[in-house]
Amino acid sequence: MKPQHNENATLIAAIDRLTAALEAQRSEASAPSQNLKGADAYVFDADAGTLRPVTHVSAPKLELLKGIDRAKRTLLDNTRRFAAGASANNALLWGARGMGKSTLIKAVHAAVVADGNTEGPALVEIHREDIASLPGLLGDLRQTDRTFIVFCDDLSFNNPDQDFKALKSVLEGGLEGRPENVIFYATSNRRHLLPRSMMEQESATGIHPNESMDETIALSDRFGLWLGFHPCNQDEYLSMIEGYLSIFGLKSNVDWRPAALEWAKTRGNRSGRTAWQFVVNVAGELGKRVAF
Repeated sequence: MKPQHNENATLIAAIDRLTAALEAQRSEASAPSQNLKGADAYVFDADAGTLRPVTHVSAPKLELLKGIDRAKRTLLDNTRRFAAGASANNALLWGARGMGKSTLIKAVHAAVVADGNTEGPALVEIHREDIASLPGLLGDLRQTDRTFIVFCDDLSFNNPDQDFKALKSVLEGGLEGRPENVIFYATSNRRHLLPRSMMEQESATGIHPNESMDETIALSDRFGLWLGFHPCNQDEYLSMIEGYLSIFGLKSNVDWRPAALEWAKTRGNRSGRTAWQFVVNVAGELGKRVAF
């Protein structure tokens, strides 16, 4: 019996060491104190429960963003109030594709960091597939002494029940309330965050087809700021291009406007993204490289 006793003791000791190692690893992965003062932006890795520092954020200067003056001014003011420790709203940027919704968030963040009065808030990007992890992420960020803008681009719901609940708890704050050092910004092509397929399914099969749609609209209502982005007109499109050409020193004596209009025509739309793609093409033809 003695050898068996020794074997059991050895097995128990090994299990204890393994348990301790796993607990230490889990604590390290979920610890919010992973030098969150070392960068201005992070990407949240939901699988590992960690924040990966981003050394360079692709963001243009605010003055380069044309045709969205009201949204630009409103989001900048809201973010500056948040950075200064005053009350600020969560924001939903919705509307036309390619009109600078996510770009504006990054540009506003860069502008607030550049203010330099105090340590600027860190921008934390969470992928839309990881929305269910939001409450845990905010719980970790709550424990730090830095402010954060949590940002989700092209917000949608792969698992509506789970994702709705997670986002609702973040926007409402649950029992603990939303962390005072965190604000949430999201972009979406839809004003009410409701996928068309879900609308059709609810209308066809739902006992009360409007209930889920009403719940999703109510979710959108929990964003204090709704900033709409609409397709730009021709003058705004050309103004965007002119601004880019000027800042990057790409102007020449050749009239670029006919080519810019043809560029938009072949793509079937005028937008900030289309304008930028035209400028990239011009730079390439001149043997130059442009980047934010």
